[in-house]
Amino acid sequence: MVGVVAGMFAFCFALVPLYNVFCQVTGLNGKTNGESQPMETKIDKSRTITVELLSTLNKSLPEQSGEFSTKIKKFTIHPGEYITTSYWVKNLTNDPMVVQAIPSVTPGLAARHVKKVECFCFQHQPLASLEGKEMPLVFTVSHELPASIKTVTLAYTLFDVTQNQGGS
Repeated sequence: MVGVVAGMFAFCFALVPLYNVFCQVTGLNGKTNGESQPMETKIDKSRTITVELLSTLNKSLPEQSGEFSTKIKKFTIHPGEYITTSYWVKNLTNDPMVVQAIPSVTPGLAARHVKKVECFCFQHQPLASLEGKEMPLVFTVSHELPASIKTVTLAYTLFDVTQNQGGS
């Protein structure tokens, strides 16, 4: 019985890394690799893609504790064209906090074609009490995106990771 319990624990412990590898290999679940990508130079002027940007506060950040929004909610771009935009975040509390944005791409098959050169999601974002700041995002959607995909949604969910930083 102890062996069965130990095996079940090991299996559960390994599920998260296995799931991440599965998502990376298949491109499912809208996960991007979370790293800066080299600049692509080929622009496909023969078609356009609508890119929607979404922002959500996780339950760890109730609405009264912070603001999180995008400056522009929708773009029409040519595949391979670079877009520079930003999100706005504000700490509405009297305490400092550290936040982290987790990206997601829909449809999931488009995730491997979204290339981020600069993204606030690459790092934790420290915020002083009542501090607000603009956070940059520079990205493209590869010209290799299948022509059947006409709309790509980049969604960012903001989490409070202050306790993970050893903060208050």
